[in-house]
Amino acid sequence: MLHLNVIDETAPLKAVVLGTAESCGPTPKPEEAYDPKSLEHILAGTYPMEKDMVAEMSAFAAVFEKYGVNVFRPSVIEDCNQIFSRDIAFVIEDKLFHSNILPDREREFEAIHNVLKQIDPNKIIRPPEEVHVEGGDVMPWHDYIFVGTYTAEDYPHYITARTNKEAVEFLRSEFPNKKVKAFELRKSNTNAKENALHLDCCFQPVGRDKAIIHKNGFLVEEEYQWLVDFFGKENVFEITADEMYQMFSNVFSISPEVVVSEQSFTRLNNWLRDQGFIVEEIPYAEIAKQEGLLRCSTLPLIRE
Repeated sequence: MLHLNVIDETAPLKAVVLGTAESCGPTPKPEEAYDPKSLEHILAGTYPMEKDMVAEMSAFAAVFEKYGVNVFRPSVIEDCNQIFSRDIAFVIEDKLFHSNILPDREREFEAIHNVLKQIDPNKIIRPPEEVHVEGGDVMPWHDYIFVGTYTAEDYPHYITARTNKEAVEFLRSEFPNKKVKAFELRKSNTNAKENALHLDCCFQPVGRDKAIIHKNGFLVEEEYQWLVDFFGKENVFEITADEMYQMFSNVFSISPEVVVSEQSFTRLNNWLRDQGFIVEEIPYAEIAKQEGLLRCSTLPLIRE
């Protein structure tokens, strides 16, 4: 049996689901794109090739192996993009939540049956239908659960709006002993530099007390300021709109000391090393074209 345990974003990782790029299907048609960045690359003829994405994910798997992490991979579904395992489920404490995601992605959840069958069924929770939530918007951080959301009335018009206010209320009811703190994110169906698809596209904690953040990803300046004050200005690495677009905040922590990052993120990687982190650099720029990066590709199951 797997005894789930995740209470923050950085404690030493013991078990994780890493997505797969195998048989991820042909380049989507423009009308099939889920986000503006994918659309941009579909139209430009620069959408990533499967072989390149498989190679990038293999590099990520090799880093996990180096640190002794137990890695699960989904069963391969033919012609299905299964890279972003963070979307389909997330773990808080000892519970796995089955995300209510875009209906045509339901198969992706079924493809991790090899993991699900090792978890106590009472610990697998499907939120009610009206709760829309994806793992990229949910970050447990000790006493807090940070949640990225979009609650304006035009929510249904945004395919990029993935987590609603019902999700925030649901998490409050599931974890009455935690402070669930919601952040309104900026959404755009058409401009990738103005779109924070998930909270982890504009913010992520690293180490024990540091964070990466992009101010313009937040719709409400006070909410952005709350995070800066919470971590302390001297502990926060501010990224530009272009760096958010490149997914600088979507790195992944294997422990409080070790961060996996994209090899081209020079400014961030230098800052992390200056703060005393070990930075494991890997190529991930092709996968980044789909508006997702390292955190998006992982579903942590057990942290120490």
